[in-house]
Amino acid sequence: MTVQDTGSRARAGWVTRVRRFGLPRYLLAATLARTADAGAAVGLLLLAADRHDGATALTGGLLAAALTAPHLLGPLLARRLDSLADGRRMLATASCAYGVFLAAGALLTGRAPLPVAVVAVALAGSCGPLLTSGLSSQLAGVLRNGGEAERSTRRAEGWDALTYGLAGTAGPAAVAVLAAATTPLVAVLTLAAAADLGGLLTLSLPRRQPQGHDAEKAMPTRQVLGLLARFGPLRRVTYATMLTALVLGGIPVLAVTTGARLGSGAAAGAALVTAFGVGNLGGSLLVTAFPLGGEPERLTTRYVWVLAGVLALTAAAPTYWLALAGFALVGAANAPFFAATLAARSAYSPASARAQVFAAVAGFKIAAASAGTALAGLLSGHDPRWILLGSAALVGAGAAATVAERRRLT
Repeated sequence: MTVQDTGSRARAGWVTRVRRFGLPRYLLAATLARTADAGAAVGLLLLAADRHDGATALTGGLLAAALTAPHLLGPLLARRLDSLADGRRMLATASCAYGVFLAAGALLTGRAPLPVAVVAVALAGSCGPLLTSGLSSQLAGVLRNGGEAERSTRRAEGWDALTYGLAGTAGPAAVAVLAAATTPLVAVLTLAAAADLGGLLTLSLPRRQPQGHDAEKAMPTRQVLGLLARFGPLRRVTYATMLTALVLGGIPVLAVTTGARLGSGAAAGAALVTAFGVGNLGGSLLVTAFPLGGEPERLTTRYVWVLAGVLALTAAAPTYWLALAGFALVGAANAPFFAATLAARSAYSPASARAQVFAAVAGFKIAAASAGTALAGLLSGHDPRWILLGSAALVGAGAAATVAERRRLT
């Protein structure tokens, strides 16, 4: 065997290892980046309170808004990602930039004029869509490099959904623990470091193979939004996602009011929120162990029905412990629903618009969830049982609409 043959075999073995372990590295990078994104708003609120400059609520609210509002720009940012044959560098840059600007915003808060800190945080927030939906849009390419079958793809989408659940739980929890043990500034800087590490890991992912479209001809954003409105499966998945996000965005508020109604105090409300998160993690683990099978749009509708059912059961819970179980079930039902929506976005998106579709649906979802949180706050003086029941009816109506529309068109 010649030296050249030995070198070729070594390179082939290295490529095989890269492809084989691409998914674990993707999941680790995604978890780190999304944990930073999920915990940053809480960290900034704590930081504003720690600096107590006389306008704590205003400062914290502006910083949190500056972080989340740019997510609505996701489709515009994702168009560039769709135009690239290899998006690793853009995703890695976005994750590292998120960490740098988040750290800058934290360091400037209370030490520089507030608008300067807000601008730094907004720059971090503008990278947020690429840490979430942008990364998810690349999962199919990572899997294709490994020759994954449909069942393995669904399992990977379940793992991807799990990273969101882990991030949503671990991010705020890590901030709370670190802020209590050290300072809120240290907590936010730790999140920034996690985002930077996630970005470096993103560079090590296997290169996505060409998907058969001209890298210079990514679909214009206006056409992508038109696609979401005109193409039946994407349209139905999108409005089902928005309706459920509207309801689930109010879950933390409803958990607090439910705990108060059952006479267990504020700590009980926090436990109900935790139950939702634990249920979501448990459901995500089940989805990875037993991947979803079937057509993604129908799966989405099925789990919208399930969410409506468990919301109604939670509304009817007569005791605190049954309410605890109910909120856990809502979280558990959300996991396969979210995995189904990820599968639908991947299955129905054209290659020239995949990242934009992921980002657009995610942006609509974030907007709906924010509206749900605000609406639940406005209704917090009313009996949470009726609000939960109304939420169940709204989600059920969304499921019924998808079924009726599909039947009308077939």
